[in-house]
Amino acid sequence: MGSRSGGVTPTVYVSVDVEADGPIPGPYSMVSFGAVVAGWHDGEGFRRAEPGVAAAFYRELRPISAEYDPQALAVSGLERAALEAGGAEPGAALREFGRWVERVRTGPQGQRYRPVMVAYPAVYDWQFLYWYLMRFTGASPFGHSGCLDLKTLYAARAGVPFAGIGKRSMPPELLPDLPHTHHALDDAREQAVLFANLWEWQGATPG
Repeated sequence: MGSRSGGVTPTVYVSVDVEADGPIPGPYSMVSFGAVVAGWHDGEGFRRAEPGVAAAFYRELRPISAEYDPQALAVSGLERAALEAGGAEPGAALREFGRWVERVRTGPQGQRYRPVMVAYPAVYDWQFLYWYLMRFTGASPFGHSGCLDLKTLYAARAGVPFAGIGKRSMPPELLPDLPHTHHALDDAREQAVLFANLWEWQGATPG
């Protein structure tokens, strides 16, 4: 754990997007995932990462089972045969990812930041990434609960009920000027900007 300054645990926020070929890990496979640093929070306050230069990670993975949902797979634009032939071995890819997180959690002066995953919505991406990390590496760089859901963050900042929240219900100034392509790295970058916008947002105007 990094040192505390004024009660603040230095934190690096990592935006992660997962593409999968079904609803749950195990019977189905994570086919790709992308991650990008979204920002840092320490004793100096919050600092967003620059989208074009932020540290990033992306892998396409070999499927782990014969079962898959063609419609779910089609969302990612990836082909089953290509993944079986050329996808990364999951254990190797997840170990690489763990080393990448270890690098981005270390600041320029050697200070240590706690990594927290952010996603929209987090429940789907987290379940796949955490399951894969534990299954193939035995550990998670985010611990068992280091995850922040952007829909929940918006509900809290806007003071609105969680039910019914979607990007179309958010103020235009919060939405990134980036495409949502269902390519995991593109979408991780989009989420990173949304997270930083939400963090810096002053919240809904009363009344």
